[in-house]
Amino acid sequence: MKKNAIVKAVFIGAMLSNGVFSYAQMNTDTEKGWMSLFDGKTLNGWKSVGGKAPYSVEGDAIVGRMTKGTPNSFLITDKEYGDFILELDVKLEGDQTNSGIQTRSHLDPTANGGLGRVYGRQVEIDPTSRSWTGGIYDEARRSWLYPLDLNENAKKAYKQEEYNHIRIEAIGDELRTWVNDIPVSYVVDTIDRSGFIGLQVHSIPEKLDGKKVYFKNIKIQTSNLKSRAFPRDIYIVNLKPNDVVASEKKNGVKLLFDGKSSNGWRSVNGAKFRKRVGK
Repeated sequence: MKKNAIVKAVFIGAMLSNGVFSYAQMNTDTEKGWMSLFDGKTLNGWKSVGGKAPYSVEGDAIVGRMTKGTPNSFLITDKEYGDFILELDVKLEGDQTNSGIQTRSHLDPTANGGLGRVYGRQVEIDPTSRSWTGGIYDEARRSWLYPLDLNENAKKAYKQEEYNHIRIEAIGDELRTWVNDIPVSYVVDTIDRSGFIGLQVHSIPEKLDGKKVYFKNIKIQTSNLKSRAFPRDIYIVNLKPNDVVASEKKNGVKLLFDGKSSNGWRSVNGAKFRKRVGK
């Protein structure tokens, strides 16, 4: 090893031993464009809402403890985010319940007796036999948007009792997910252009009291976003009325109705057939 490299290594080691570099600083310095949402030591920048399940820091992870007799609990960011790429590692004890990661979500502060109710799109963490990890659920609003019956091959992505790497891209109207680098869900939706990020501890039956959910290596990009390639054969749920996104066009999808006129159509029963606005 060259002399200047040895000096640099000794200097960095000394700085680390003295606590000069924080976890977040190391992430920012070594991974250009990424920001850590968890400093590795505290819950600064987060707050608990919706239920009474406690969150704490254990080792290098945020840990939520499942608690009987309380509704869904969430640890949410103080800050709201619009377009972003989020990556984190998640582990859930057992295979009898689920968890999730809220994206661009919101809070009704008056619900649940003042504890608040979180609503918005959630990326599912599902170790049960259903195996819908990476699917997209609209928490406390529209229910399932992307169940994994739409992508059977992705059901094998999740590894029970291990940390699983989750990637979420929320760019424009598009929300896409990966689990352990396996592409899972693709939703196009116009609702919620910004909101907070949240970590869920689900409500549970008494027998699961004390089980834990672990979240670590939580990092986000909010600028110069570069989408990862997504396979063409994965089904896209497009909730935008009378719209086809670029990925659908590449797959040969075309609109038969433009939402405005009867262009491309003809009546076989006379002139009385016409588009009725709002119907």
